[in-house]
Amino acid sequence: MDDAELVAACRRGDHQAFAELVGRYRTPTWHVCLQITGNTHDAEDALQDAVIGAWQNLAKFRGDARFGTWLHRIATNAALALVRRRKDTNSLDVTDEDGFGIDLTDDRTPFDEQVTVVDAVRHALNQLPEDFRVAIVLAEYAGLPYADIAEHQQVTVATVKTRIHRARKQLAELLAPTHT
Repeated sequence: MDDAELVAACRRGDHQAFAELVGRYRTPTWHVCLQITGNTHDAEDALQDAVIGAWQNLAKFRGDARFGTWLHRIATNAALALVRRRKDTNSLDVTDEDGFGIDLTDDRTPFDEQVTVVDAVRHALNQLPEDFRVAIVLAEYAGLPYADIAEHQQVTVATVKTRIHRARKQLAELLAPTHT
């Protein structure tokens, strides 16, 4: 079944259809939550809040956007709300699910260096303005097209491109080695 058929089944109370629908978008939604919150525990909480929110608000889903885009919007808002509530997002919880493309089993790079890289990326992401951080996370970790990000952020595609460009530039500056 396609997303529209699953949504219709969900609206009739079919929990299995909802599980299948959410399962299709779980991984990118998880990565969005993880990159915004900065740790797996908060990401789990944000993802759970997003799934509950999606189920409770399914009647409000108009179908103007794809279901995955709508779920990412709910997840982004849940993650941002959690970050605002929990100002301390500096805990480090490194797993192979962290989505940074770092192989923690790679013998060529010592584990402590990998942990340092993960921590540096998280710290740099947390220093970006919220609009930039959300745009770059949705583009890089959720793999959303610019049009979907624009819809999510309620801005133009040109604004999204600018935010992502500036986010990348700021991340490069924040992650550049400092010379003393």
